[in-house]
Amino acid sequence: MEKQKNAVGRRKEAVTRVFLTRGEGKITINDKDYKQYFSLVYLQNQVELPLKTVEGLDKYDIKINAAGGGMKGQAEAAKLGIARCLLEVNAEFRPALKAAGLLRRDPRSVERKKPGRKKARRSFQFSKR
Repeated sequence: MEKQKNAVGRRKEAVTRVFLTRGEGKITINDKDYKQYFSLVYLQNQVELPLKTVEGLDKYDIKINAAGGGMKGQAEAAKLGIARCLLEVNAEFRPALKAAGLLRRDPRSVERKKPGRKKARRSFQFSKR
């Protein structure tokens, strides 16, 4: 791999651009270390999961630009983006990543609010009078 590889990951309203190069395992998100950016260990594990699957945790440097959504959406978008980058590096990673369910974009999103209702499905409480 002579050039850096890049891919896009999406989840809910979050979009991440992932840039992968050979290195020693440094992951930065919006110019911060990923452990500082995602304070919850669960979200840190989400970002590491594709690298752990292909045993490349200390082989690649990753730079991520994350925008939109919340912390969980950004972490899962980063997970998809990293998995797609790893496919560009080596197509032999595909069976392992696919078996772990890392190549599928999660289509679930927030349901829109309906008119005459308080939220998407929640209705107003009516009094007896």
